[in-house]
Amino acid sequence: MKIFAVICLSLVSITLSAAPIIIPAPPQLATEGHILLDAATGTVLVEQNSEVRLPPASLTKIMTSYIIASEIEQGRIALDDEVPISVKAWKTGGSRMFVREGTDVKVSDLIRGIVVQSGNDASVAMAEFIAGDETAFADIMNQMAARLGMENSEFRNATGLPDESHYTTARDLSVLATALIQDFPEHYKIYQEKYFSYNDIRQANRNSLLFRDDSVDGVKTGHTQAAGYCLVASAEKADMRLISVVMGATSERARAVESQKLLNYGFRYYESIKLYEPLESLRQVRVWEGLHESLAVGLEDLVQLTIPRGSRGALEADIVLEPIIRAPITRGQVLGTLTVRLDGESLLERPVVALNGVKPAGFFAALMDSFQLFLLETFSGDPLAL
Repeated sequence: MKIFAVICLSLVSITLSAAPIIIPAPPQLATEGHILLDAATGTVLVEQNSEVRLPPASLTKIMTSYIIASEIEQGRIALDDEVPISVKAWKTGGSRMFVREGTDVKVSDLIRGIVVQSGNDASVAMAEFIAGDETAFADIMNQMAARLGMENSEFRNATGLPDESHYTTARDLSVLATALIQDFPEHYKIYQEKYFSYNDIRQANRNSLLFRDDSVDGVKTGHTQAAGYCLVASAEKADMRLISVVMGATSERARAVESQKLLNYGFRYYESIKLYEPLESLRQVRVWEGLHESLAVGLEDLVQLTIPRGSRGALEADIVLEPIIRAPITRGQVLGTLTVRLDGESLLERPVVALNGVKPAGFFAALMDSFQLFLLETFSGDPLAL
């Protein structure tokens, strides 16, 4: 039977007299679907009907701008490129940037026309510039959605104008917004701009939370009769970024109020904490039959958790390792598992890896280690009794 070594790691001291952590029920919202999550950890704090397929209206433009940012990063287009405005783009109804047919407009201006002014005309112009026509661009949107893991989304246009086959979910939009913020932080800064002027027409960002909450720096509004009033919002406080998605609210004011309820709830009752840094040494372990007798073990990636505010003192962590670790060992080789628990519930598991390699020892040194292991297992029954 395989024997394992269990090493407990003290995160913080725990006092028996600590007050219990009480988290109230999340706010009840008047929406068709909504979700709130921590962008860093992906932990969902609140959700209702988050996987119901709904029309996204202009929330579609988050995907449109994500693809534009991707094209810029890959060098296929540039901010200074001049985009010809077609008759179709010029005639596209709904919210508009007011570009003129037959003119050329810089990509940098069209991006702001899409993000700040929610311009359908700007969205169509960029779709045609990137893919040739809007139908081909929609195909790119669907490929990107699949790549990002948006499992319940289908895009038919770059604008969000009504189409029965054009849909997404609150959860998928939270995935998209997270990717936008993490993959293209410089592009995302445009989402916090409150005004943009083009063609002597100054328009305000439709995300009213930008004007009332300094922690909010995005993301996008949407509205059609079929979709109702929608808002993807993101805010950051004390190194914690939350993303909320509200779909199908009853009014422009309601989408802002409901979004604010979600963000307030998340910041008030939860916190995001960093437990272990990448490649941080958690302990030294014995290595048998190697040129070195020990090596450091740790985690390849940052370990970050979203937990109820004030509950850090109740976290428990342990590492389970195979007690007999023989050379050769390669850097990054999995040697065990880290488990973090809160009130007995497992919050995460991560592989524990070797932070450095160990080459095998020569014949006689390896033979001595093998003999010592034999004695330990024979007389103590415990290979850890060194």
